Amino acid sequence: MAGHSKWANIQHRKGRQDAKRGKIFTRLIKEITVAAKMGGGDPTANPRLRLAVEKAKGESMPKDNIENAIKRGTGQLDGVTYEEIRYEGYGIGGAAVMVDCLTDNKTRTVADVRHAFSKFGGNMGTDGCVAFQFTHCGYLVFAPGTDEDALMESALEAGADDVVTNDDGSIEVITPPYEYADIKERLEAAGYKTDIGEVTMRAQNDTELTGDDAARMQRLIDALEDLDDVQEVYTSAVMDE
Repeated sequence: MAGHSKWANIQHRKGRQDAKRGKIFTRLIKEITVAAKMGGGDPTANPRLRLAVEKAKGESMPKDNIENAIKRGTGQLDGVTYEEIRYEGYGIGGAAVMVDCLTDNKTRTVADVRHAFSKFGGNMGTDGCVAFQFTHCGYLVFAPGTDEDALMESALEAGADDVVTNDDGSIEVITPPYEYADIKERLEAAGYKTDIGEVTMRAQNDTELTGDDAARMQRLIDALEDLDDVQEVYTSAVMDE
């Protein structure tokens, strides 16, 4: 990636997400509730629920909150019924954007997402217009200087799909989405630990943005992420810090 440090860019993105932790519990509770509703309340038999619970534990969510969210999903407790919706569109420079939402009011949500796109220089598109540019996967990122050959051997033995070395020396381990937690645990047991990793929709190709274009794209992403119904925003944009 000419002119960009992938490691620095990923750390910058993680830092911005950490600054928004006030909404993380709300979003995790929604995800746990929906996952339990769709696949049952047993995390060992419901991969999506297991991921949501592991993420909640990683954010130090109290056990009671997690259990109550599961009970709302399985109908043991009363709760709001959420609908999953994905919106797609384009940001600055044609960068692909996908917005995953959980909502109890689809009319409100689509209006809010469309407004954010139009206000901050993007364009909301039709279903499927950019989804083909993303892959559902887990990934773990290791700092420059990590032993590439040793990590690759350990990762592939653990069941990873791919290991990618970036130009700045950082290394990304790509995993099947629902095997992410197991592979992460096996790599940690082998001595490879990182706090940068998640299950995500990973862009197959990057759209590099600099200067004012990068700032405008960040404002669009921030506006979408600040919406109450938005769970995740995925983009192909890679921006200056």
